[in-house]
Amino acid sequence: MNGFQTQPGETWPDDLLVQGDDGPLVDPNWDDESILDTSTAAKRTAIAARQATTVDRCADAGFPAVEFDNLDSWYRSAGALDADDALALATLLVDHARGRGLAVAQKNTTDIGSRGRDEAGFDFAIAEECDRWKECADYTAVYGPHVLDVEYTDDLRGTADEVCARILALDPAPRAIVRDRDLVPSSEDGYAYAAC
Repeated sequence: MNGFQTQPGETWPDDLLVQGDDGPLVDPNWDDESILDTSTAAKRTAIAARQATTVDRCADAGFPAVEFDNLDSWYRSAGALDADDALALATLLVDHARGRGLAVAQKNTTDIGSRGRDEAGFDFAIAEECDRWKECADYTAVYGPHVLDVEYTDDLRGTADEVCARILALDPAPRAIVRDRDLVPSSEDGYAYAAC
């Protein structure tokens, strides 16, 4: 779930969104996602309370874990936020998810080192394209083999076999799959899946 940015189609109060010159600041790569304003304890508490309803739906549906996407949103906040703000919100989200019996994954950014595990309490990591960006060892240095990685066929460093060989050569090695970026069903054109 989107923990640090809005989901497409959601409406959030303006005071919980980072404001730019033309209104809420949006992710330049996802123009239908606004960046949540994690800059104060009061805002983080309000965001966490709203996100708790989605966490509760996941727990009620029987999911064993949840991940909060866009932990690294401070990079897209035009200097309004920092890693400490993100980790403070992450701690609130993790605490609620744990209270509902869910394991919690860190999603995005290796720049915080072990702080996600040690301060926020993440149990494992979900990485996108850690081979592509040469970050897999950074994730496994913190989470050991408890890293799930997705590589996408439209931006591989070589073939799927070469990607898997590099990933499996790591010690410890993350679990990884290679998928089509749109995650289309196997019955549709463009479907791709390989497990490392």
